[in-house]
Amino acid sequence: GIVALVLAVLFVWTALYTVPSDSVAVVQRFGKYLKVVPPGLNWKLPMGVDTAIIVPVKRQLKQEFGFGTPGASDNYQSPHPRDAQRETQMVTGDLNAALVEWVIQYRIADPAKFLFEVREPRETLRYVSESVMREVVGDRTVDEVITIGRQEIENEALVKMQELATKYEMGISIDQVQLKNIN
Repeated sequence: GIVALVLAVLFVWTALYTVPSDSVAVVQRFGKYLKVVPPGLNWKLPMGVDTAIIVPVKRQLKQEFGFGTPGASDNYQSPHPRDAQRETQMVTGDLNAALVEWVIQYRIADPAKFLFEVREPRETLRYVSESVMREVVGDRTVDEVITIGRQEIENEALVKMQELATKYEMGISIDQVQLKNIN
């Protein structure tokens, strides 16, 4: 009787899970995508048959370039210390050097694509953002980058980043690109 009770408790313990209100769960059966589950209390097949990965789809996430917020929980939110200076160094269209710091804010639009289409979507987003920003800044003079062209740079970078995120099927929707310090 005790063994049956322990097995029943273990069965319920591994079958019951809660999805927070700002997230959804992507359920996999034996590692294969099965379905997306809404927030709340949910059941899955126990003992590792089904696994549920919680994905925050309603939370706005961010990545910072050239600086970092102390205590960030996401490893890709802030640059690695060795990369912080390198990623800000850019050459403008008139062959001047500029140090550009920026932030992108994004949401996970399609959790299945986010998890399964690109190996490291957050890291890929960092590379896409850096590439696009270098392209956009490289098309302008240093005076435009520092003064009058900031809004235009932000808008153009946002459009190009979203195009690449869609092309790569990353499952990400980019909400905002914001330039910070430019020297």
